Amino acid sequence: MGMSTKMYVAEFIGTFALVFIGCSAIMIGGLGDALGADKLGAVALLPIAVAFGMTVTAMAYGIGPVSGCHVNPAVSVGVWAAGRIDTATLIGYIIAQCLGAIVASLLLSLFLGSAAHLGETTVGAGFTQFSGMIIEAVATFLFLVVILGATSKNGTTPVAGLAIGIALMVIHLAIIKATGSSVNPARSLGPALFVGGKAMGDLWIYFVGPVIGAAAAGYLYRAQILEA
Repeated sequence: MGMSTKMYVAEFIGTFALVFIGCSAIMIGGLGDALGADKLGAVALLPIAVAFGMTVTAMAYGIGPVSGCHVNPAVSVGVWAAGRIDTATLIGYIIAQCLGAIVASLLLSLFLGSAAHLGETTVGAGFTQFSGMIIEAVATFLFLVVILGATSKNGTTPVAGLAIGIALMVIHLAIIKATGSSVNPARSLGPALFVGGKAMGDLWIYFVGPVIGAAAAGYLYRAQILEA
């Protein structure tokens, strides 16, 4: 198996794990969208944030040596904007990540016998789609600053994966009531395809916002504004 194929397989597996475990924490834990993310209390938010954050940390050590563990099209866009991967790799990563998220969502819908709620992301009560998009853009920008800094030539450490996972966990705690906290187009795409409705109607913000935020962070590193 060629190295590029290995990278795409790794990204598929990593994104599958993120969606399968993260959305399972929402669904099986009884914290799903039946309540609405905006109605979840602080105690209910913590296990969701931990599930997503620690899955990213685990995958960083599991598949990081193969693909870098992007498991997120926005992360791949940011890394591409920073000049660390080429366009062909970017496209391959995005395809693999979206397929991983879709397969994970399909299995969740089959295992639980219903696609009524799959841990989908939607804009919370009191927020507009535009404000949701801005929140997702800002959160993804900050997430990419951590990722690009922790994996830079001068910043790489054995605990880079842990720093990235903690960053995602904190972001979830901060914005999950506003947008469901995606910062990941693939993570939102998978569940939305099977649930439809508001999840599909809001889906565009989880592509536009994170991509803008990630590209902005990548540019700052490419321009060496944030490089030591």
